[in-house]
Amino acid sequence: MLNRFTAWHDATIKSLVRNLLLHESMTTTLHRAKSARPVVEKLISLTKSNTLSAKREAFRILGDHKLVSMLFSEVGARYAKRASGYTRIINLSRRRGDDAKLVIFELTEQKPKVKKIKKAKEAKGQAGQKEGQGVTEEAVEEKKPGAVEVALKEKPPVTKKPSKKFLGGIRNIFKKERDSL
Repeated sequence: MLNRFTAWHDATIKSLVRNLLLHESMTTTLHRAKSARPVVEKLISLTKSNTLSAKREAFRILGDHKLVSMLFSEVGARYAKRASGYTRIINLSRRRGDDAKLVIFELTEQKPKVKKIKKAKEAKGQAGQKEGQGVTEEAVEEKKPGAVEVALKEKPPVTKKPSKKFLGGIRNIFKKERDSL
């Protein structure tokens, strides 16, 4: 299976399972995803009991204490109400070199992603709230609006220079690296 010796096959499956639990989504081949799916399903169903023996069984497969604790605390909590169907396989395309079917192998319930707000936007948002509440001019002066202007002046204006090369740089077409067949 997977054109490997037994030990290599087991190591490949364990590596796929570890990466899926860490990243919650991965691109791999269809055959590898189908091979790793039963192991992932078994590990997530072990989290239902949350006993010491279940944690030892998960450690035997994963080989990492932090990953086992993350599996039982975070991933297991998300699937507490679900009986089965913890993973899904979504078809993508075929790989160019060997024409293998590529798929997205992911957990069905993923943790919500938190958007990070830039500091400059937070400062502008707080300034708008303070001015709207009727703050005196002294509080507005403490913010140093000149610092915001300096940050905006640091970016030079982007101007596109006209191309003076032969036919818009036809020589660069032959210099580009291409995929080998």
